[in-house]
Amino acid sequence: MQLSVGVWQYRPRLRQLYYPKSRDFISFLQSVSEILTHECEQDINADFPQPALAVNGVAEEIDLYEILGVSNTASKSEVKKAYHKAALTSHPDKVAHEDRSEAEIKFKAISQAYEILYDEEKRHLYDQHGMSAFEKGAGGMGDEVDLDDILQQMFGMGGGGMPPGFGGGRGAGPRKPRKGKDEEQKYEVTLEELYKGKTTKFASTKNVICSLCKGTGGKDKAKAKQCATCGGKGARLQLRQVGPGLVTQEQVVCSACKGTGNVFKDKDRCKKCKGNRTNEERKVLELYIPRGAKEGERIVLEGEADQVPDQEPGDIVFTLVETEHGVFSRAGADLKAEMHITLAEALCGLSRVVIKHLDGRGIQINHRQPKGRILKPEEVLKVAGEGMPLKKSDAKGDLYLIVKIKFPVDGWLKDETTIQKLQELLPKPEKPIPAETIDEVEYEENVDIDSQWVDADEVDGDDEDEDEGQPQCAQQ
Repeated sequence: MQLSVGVWQYRPRLRQLYYPKSRDFISFLQSVSEILTHECEQDINADFPQPALAVNGVAEEIDLYEILGVSNTASKSEVKKAYHKAALTSHPDKVAHEDRSEAEIKFKAISQAYEILYDEEKRHLYDQHGMSAFEKGAGGMGDEVDLDDILQQMFGMGGGGMPPGFGGGRGAGPRKPRKGKDEEQKYEVTLEELYKGKTTKFASTKNVICSLCKGTGGKDKAKAKQCATCGGKGARLQLRQVGPGLVTQEQVVCSACKGTGNVFKDKDRCKKCKGNRTNEERKVLELYIPRGAKEGERIVLEGEADQVPDQEPGDIVFTLVETEHGVFSRAGADLKAEMHITLAEALCGLSRVVIKHLDGRGIQINHRQPKGRILKPEEVLKVAGEGMPLKKSDAKGDLYLIVKIKFPVDGWLKDETTIQKLQELLPKPEKPIPAETIDEVEYEENVDIDSQWVDADEVDGDDEDEDEGQPQCAQQ
């Protein structure tokens, strides 16, 4: 909703609040809010009535799984793969100029679906409550109302939001232009790139204000006329299908005047931008990812989004997404990895490179016998200062190595003499457990205990279910 459409018609009532010599500015603002809320709600309900919905007053909700083309049981990797495929085919830079608006809408829907379905917590909320779980609030007012806009249109106040005489304001100085929308994208990075840092260049195609007409869309001294399509409002109502047999009304920017409310005749349009007020421009941008950056961090390229007349350009914002690594896992500034050694190395010690670090260096461990001690399975070794670098610092986190012992394969000992020598070298077994009766039993090897184990409580529960419905003995 354009604020300028509605505020001026309430200006006489609002001026009555301002002209009395009252210094209670808080009461003044409260009164302004009450008038705008009451009057605007009535006008919105009259001009833009709520759409009639088909199924018990509720419209069918858009299915995020359907947008990505996956089932509701899809794994995170399947969701990620589907997102990459859909984003590649629907990216605005991949389509013709006349189809870009539709592609941008589809691309934003794909990005929103991925953001919700890839996050386990958000996905759970969506599965339980649908998109209503992510609504920021109700009220139908569209864009957030800016108090500076209200006061500027009523009294010509400056961006400080304070009228003359109340203090703290800048008077009737020039207003700061409203900032345009930011363009947000996800950017995948490897753990190596986060460890070493990365600088990459990429080409960006964006809209820039026409240098010939300075964003007016018309020739010099040409006068625009009110748009006949939207009646000068810059927006119009249209029907949108939200499901089989279901439609809803929504307010969209007028395609004829591009939201300005005015149009030029064909002969008066700017020759360079053809009345569009902006032209496409290709620019090479540089993206810098500092050493030690984390997943979820936002890299902002200020003012590099599309330019819109009378607005400050928005930013291009990249959100870092860390790809899964085959060796290391990260927790803050620390790294964790498995260290695979042989049984002989666990018993006798080792001195070799056990792992290759993210920058290509080999990490060598010296663990010697007899002075050293035996390395045990799942034991954790801490290597200080070999974790992730800390941003704006030379310090690093720590590296934790989890010992994994490779036991010999079956049949590697075939000589009885060698077996006897090995038994002599290894610690002797403990004394036999005394028992009056001894049974020699048969056994199975390599049994999956998780699939075979039965909880006693579950067995008791099944017995109780079987007893239900059986005749019981009467108590005397």
